[in-house]
Amino acid sequence: MSHLKIDIHTHILPEHIPKWKEKFGYGGFIQLEHYEPCCARMIRDDGVFFRDVEDNCWSPEARMKECDVLGVHVQVLSTVPVMFSYWAKPSDGLELSHFLNDHIAGIVQRFPKRFIGLGTVPLQAPDLAIRELERCKKNGLVGVQIGTNVNQCNLGEPQFVEFFTACQDLGMAVFVHPWEVMGAEVMQKYWLPWLVGMPAETSRAICSMLFSGLLEKLPRLRVAFAHGGGSFPSTIGRIEHGFLMRPDLCAIDNPVNPKEYLTRMYFDSLVHEPIMLDYLLQLVGAERVALGSDYPFPLGELQPGELIESMPYTEDIKRRLLCDTALEWLNLGKEIFL
Repeated sequence: MSHLKIDIHTHILPEHIPKWKEKFGYGGFIQLEHYEPCCARMIRDDGVFFRDVEDNCWSPEARMKECDVLGVHVQVLSTVPVMFSYWAKPSDGLELSHFLNDHIAGIVQRFPKRFIGLGTVPLQAPDLAIRELERCKKNGLVGVQIGTNVNQCNLGEPQFVEFFTACQDLGMAVFVHPWEVMGAEVMQKYWLPWLVGMPAETSRAICSMLFSGLLEKLPRLRVAFAHGGGSFPSTIGRIEHGFLMRPDLCAIDNPVNPKEYLTRMYFDSLVHEPIMLDYLLQLVGAERVALGSDYPFPLGELQPGELIESMPYTEDIKRRLLCDTALEWLNLGKEIFL
């Protein structure tokens, strides 16, 4: 049986990116160097290579052609996390966010049945982030993607409470994606920041939001975590044990057991192993897991939804994982895509 397939974890860039270094007077920003048709290099403006990309990273037409082959009906678009640029001056971060969000909003307006948009905000200045969040909502975006830390400051810190409160009050979904992973500078070999750092970084963000009491304060906040929550699901037993054994260290801001929040968060399905998908569903329920592929990057699921469709689940559970959970997290109705 064929189900509506919504991929909540896909990344996109504008085809042409301004030379921010020339405008702002300092470097570190990403540029696209188009070196042949349909191919480009992502390069920091100090000349450091980041990654190669193809036109499916910027062209909605190319994406739709691939999605038709892959059987994906709707993509949720968000920027490539390296573009967050939380290290930039706040006003410059706001301008960069404005540019990226207008690009995604434009694609959604052109192809409303194929794409849903998440914005980005300058979280280094929460007041400006709230302003941009409000503008995102007015322009048709239904949520925001944020990093797991802001210049190594955890998401559960007090300065971010007003921003998350605004997300809750505006009904904007939040997608948390690892970036600037802790310890990356000492594990560059073997691609370890991506293989080891990202899962740990996501668990760091989740634990910070739980232990700080952020989710306790904001019960209507709809927040999803990339890569199946990273290492958090597989270490929740250790996390709970630490909470129970050392409340003097773990329960100082929130007395609620972290396991109480398992069914208050959402996770994408990008776990790569059938046994891990089974475990995640047993832990949090199918109502909290949505298809996410990390398209168009190679560490993602190259055939979005293949793992879900290969599992011996009922059609109701597969439908839940492929579209229903995504719609609930985004607070959207299925009818707008039919």
